[in-house]
Amino acid sequence: MKLLISNDDGIFALGIRNLANTLAEAGHNVTVVCPDRERSATGHGLTLHDPIRAEVVESIFHPTVKAWSCSGTPSDCVKLALGALLDAPPDFVLSGINHGSNLGTDVLYSGTVSAAMEGVIEGIPSIAFSLTSYTSREFQTAAKFAKIFMDKLSLQPLPEAMLLNVNVPPVKWEDIAGVALTRQGIRRYFDIFQKRVDPRGKTYYWLAGEALEEVEQPENPLLPSHIETDVQAIRKNYITVTPLQYNLTYAAGVRSLQEFKIFEL
Repeated sequence: MKLLISNDDGIFALGIRNLANTLAEAGHNVTVVCPDRERSATGHGLTLHDPIRAEVVESIFHPTVKAWSCSGTPSDCVKLALGALLDAPPDFVLSGINHGSNLGTDVLYSGTVSAAMEGVIEGIPSIAFSLTSYTSREFQTAAKFAKIFMDKLSLQPLPEAMLLNVNVPPVKWEDIAGVALTRQGIRRYFDIFQKRVDPRGKTYYWLAGEALEEVEQPENPLLPSHIETDVQAIRKNYITVTPLQYNLTYAAGVRSLQEFKIFEL
């Protein structure tokens, strides 16, 4: 298959090298277009007021991989690839392997997920891969799963263009409990703005904090009750696969607001 791969950790990140090289060695036609530096937590930001530059990168990836580094955001990279760098649309847009989880509400901030979502916006099925640890460098398990997953999707294509958000526990292959189809959870963060002073005596702030726990959420009547959240399943060492879409319409909200008098003039 023809695959476009991007990320938000940058061109030199170990995760994207593992993903691109593994899939190239498996015989896929791989093109990499990703940021020239770390662009994590940029969400779906686009560069509108500055030029976007792209340079060919050699000697980093498998010899068959075509690679560019881009001065823009992860979403810029995919837009540029689809609109200018590729001669034909890919079969899939892949993003990752991200160094750190993209679970629950993380997806709203994630450059990794946003790069993949850009593919879906263009009608191309897309997958975001993340390793759920900021310290582990064991990307081999995630890369192995990506290869198996792509092999299976080549035999049984997705019924429609969607984003599959994949999170892989930071454990060896033999310790993986299985693969779970999950729904998006909600994670609560304890945010701290650290107040600091620079060498010139000016105050600045540094956002810090950590994920504390998953917030309880009401059951979705449109989903089977046995489907766990990605946060729940990852704790049990399951690889989680969560289908996402860019349509954020709150269906239950539409139903509950229909009778509100605020819509009467």
